[in-house]
Amino acid sequence: MERITAHYLIETPLDIARAAEALAGEQSSGTFVAVPGETRELKERFAARVEKITPHDRSSSPALPGAKAAADYQRATIEISWPVENFGYNLPVLLSTIQGNLYELSQFSGIRLVDVDFPEAFLERFLGPRFGVAGTKGLAGCAAGPLIGTIVKPSIGLSPEQTADLVAILAEAGIDFIKDDELMADPPHSPFSERLGRVMRVIQAHADRTGKHLVYAFNISGEIDDMLHHYDLVAAAGGTCVMVSLNSVGLAGVKRICDRGALAVHGHRNGWGMLNRHPFLGVDFTAYQKIWRLAGVDQLHVNGLANKFWEPDDSVIRSIRACLAPLGRLRPVLPVVSSGQWGGQAPETYRQAGTTDLLYLAGGGILAHPAGPAEGVRALRLWWDAAVAGLTVAEAVRKYPLLAQSAAKFGRTP
Repeated sequence: MERITAHYLIETPLDIARAAEALAGEQSSGTFVAVPGETRELKERFAARVEKITPHDRSSSPALPGAKAAADYQRATIEISWPVENFGYNLPVLLSTIQGNLYELSQFSGIRLVDVDFPEAFLERFLGPRFGVAGTKGLAGCAAGPLIGTIVKPSIGLSPEQTADLVAILAEAGIDFIKDDELMADPPHSPFSERLGRVMRVIQAHADRTGKHLVYAFNISGEIDDMLHHYDLVAAAGGTCVMVSLNSVGLAGVKRICDRGALAVHGHRNGWGMLNRHPFLGVDFTAYQKIWRLAGVDQLHVNGLANKFWEPDDSVIRSIRACLAPLGRLRPVLPVVSSGQWGGQAPETYRQAGTTDLLYLAGGGILAHPAGPAEGVRALRLWWDAAVAGLTVAEAVRKYPLLAQSAAKFGRTP
């Protein structure tokens, strides 16, 4: 029987092996006490197994509140495996198994899902991203370099007409990708159908005139029926992409949207901090992106270097690499670099990530450019030209004097 293996970073006041066995039992055939029916034969077939334990350091205090009092707390990496038969090809039940009640177990003063290994036969049952990196670039007509994109700002409050006017300016500047903010879906002041109609008229007129069909990710996050309806409206209007807030909509809802297969799906991970910010709680992005790639998401946020949030640069680079790493026959998911980005982060992003297989989103970094949004787009392209050429920020400004404006506005003038 094929098995799925999950890797956890744990902290426990107990013997590590005892704590690991408690997790394996709770998340498969066992509970806190022996029950009739849990026969040896049943356990051999369905019980989770502790495959490996790698001890680490100790701590004199627990990582999380509510832990059992102890003299010290042992940390380790453990690997637990389950037979695929336990959940079949049901992603929500898989997630309940590897990331469910185990967080509540009193045997742990800290626990974090680090990674998941899937057998090839399991991966082959999922289509994964329909568009991914190459498909999204194809939709935008971008043969080389990163996709340059932005978010409609202000995040909330613009009318459909104002949104379309902004899209027209950005389209003329040659932008590749625009998306709704995650806070903008179908509010009374900007009804989805009206915003869609006005924006698509601008996009289609620009495509008819120039041959370039920019990608707009319309935020369809909502109740299932509403999302399906809005998805169909986007497809009928000639749109190519929709956006969903992954953690709000949920795994089953997102997979339902991805399974339609006609439009690229932009996955926004808002709420990520509550899943990841504590080092001994939640889930690593490596495991997180695998689940959403199985569901079929094409584009996935990874934060950005020197970002406006808490996440350190090395974590962002690991996330970019995770999105592009092989996962059976499934396409890579396009990393979406965002969160307080402007062109000055491009040289270091390229130096560390070593790839232009990115969607580089700059909201304020484009829209708040001193010379206006159109110059913000042009500047961002020059920043990426400089990055690929191996230039530093100072060298980029010397080669492209236009960049001095954005350096002065968003960074420090070299």
